[in-house]
Amino acid sequence: MTARERLPPWHERQTLPNGREVLIRPIRPEDAEPLRAGFGLLQPDEVRQRFLHSLQELSPEMAERFTRVSPKSEFALVAAEPLPPGEALVGAVARIVVDPDGRAGEFAILVSRYIKGMGLGRYLMTRLVKWARSKKLERIYGDVFEHNLPMLALAKSLGFERESQNDSLIRVVLHLDKPL
Repeated sequence: MTARERLPPWHERQTLPNGREVLIRPIRPEDAEPLRAGFGLLQPDEVRQRFLHSLQELSPEMAERFTRVSPKSEFALVAAEPLPPGEALVGAVARIVVDPDGRAGEFAILVSRYIKGMGLGRYLMTRLVKWARSKKLERIYGDVFEHNLPMLALAKSLGFERESQNDSLIRVVLHLDKPL
């Protein structure tokens, strides 16, 4: 019988349907440069759907901000190659930021087209929900472009409700008193 590999909290190895292995783990400051390098691999629509506007590059300051989370009010996971932080290509990022009132959190997820459609967005969202519940949040929400049908379908399948629509954005909300 082999000993099972023990990983730190919030670290999990996943094998995607295409056979590629990824390590899901909390984001680290060492991920700043790989995030910046990988940003160029994203298509303009992927960037727009995550940042809600066009962005040509991820500045060093933005990368630094994204990779240094405040443990009390933020949580961010990456799906990366199973290599040391700083060396691993990051294929997906999921984050949640708690509102100042401490009752709700805003989520954002970006899954690269290279690993899209393999259930990673769903899995990462369930991890964000688990974290939010551990922080006793009442709800989580996100703004999604109305043409981002895969994200809207994912949100609906997980119990998110459409709360409002402003221009081409739809706010989806999950009340955390309901089971996922």
